[in-house]
Amino acid sequence: MDTSYPREDPRAPTPRKADGAHTALTLGAPRPPPPDHLIWSVFSTLYLNLCCLGFLALAYSIKARDQKVAGDLEAARRLGSKAKCYNILAAMWALVPPLLLLALVVTGVLHLSRLAKGSTAFFSTKFDDSAYD
Repeated sequence: MDTSYPREDPRAPTPRKADGAHTALTLGAPRPPPPDHLIWSVFSTLYLNLCCLGFLALAYSIKARDQKVAGDLEAARRLGSKAKCYNILAAMWALVPPLLLLALVVTGVLHLSRLAKGSTAFFSTKFDDSAYD
């Protein structure tokens, strides 16, 4: 099975030779196939993030791969772009909340350490036994 890309379009017109005259067909530079972000989507799915964004990215990546194999490069590009957006959302959804939690813990520890410095005088105070009689 040939899986090389880009494949030749069977609907493309073939240049024909006229009686001894040569015809040159100038084509633009071949565009690379659109990315489908399948590996990134698999990892996003395996991470099991909230709202199943990785699964949505995987679905669009598979659709993009199917369209690329079918030869519809514009649809493959559109679906690959959607897969990329869902992968970015899944990555942000997975990274931002733990970073916010870490920032809250650090600021809480710093605040408590400043409070503890101010209260050390209270714990070092010595009371007379006569104060408790």
